[in-house]
Amino acid sequence: MAIPSENLVITGFMGTGKSTIGKKIAVKLKREFVDTDAEIVSRAGMSIPEIFEQQGEKAFRLMETEICRELAQREGLVISTGGGMLVNEENRELLGSSGFIVCLIASPEALEKRLLGAKGRPLAGQWRELYEKRLPIYKALPIQVDTSNRTPDSVVQEILQRWSSSR
Repeated sequence: MAIPSENLVITGFMGTGKSTIGKKIAVKLKREFVDTDAEIVSRAGMSIPEIFEQQGEKAFRLMETEICRELAQREGLVISTGGGMLVNEENRELLGSSGFIVCLIASPEALEKRLLGAKGRPLAGQWRELYEKRLPIYKALPIQVDTSNRTPDSVVQEILQRWSSSR
């Protein structure tokens, strides 16, 4: 299986498994893994809920775009985005220009189980409304992989096969 040198970008709604899948792929490919939410937390010196509370969602979204600009200049990364990062068209274009984007999806039932009692997710309380709002954007991304009722390893395998065969 020939794997390109471009970045592999894992995106999708909260609870679809972006971080778990991204880490597993990075280990398998011996690549650097970048979780954009973790990067923002590190740079801001506060949690995402604290950023939302103290600086607002707009400031958080600006931080996301800054990170997208930086990551688009690099290659050979496995990038896990925050759930809303690629809702922004500029961010989609930036990361799409430097890599292969895979959108993880999951059924509302699977998401509900995964998000039950979610901590550190300031938008989890209104997830259904947010999911419906973002769904058209996620569906517009050409590569989608359903993580509902699947093991992370089977999802990783499918992503790597699709990425390899896309080139």
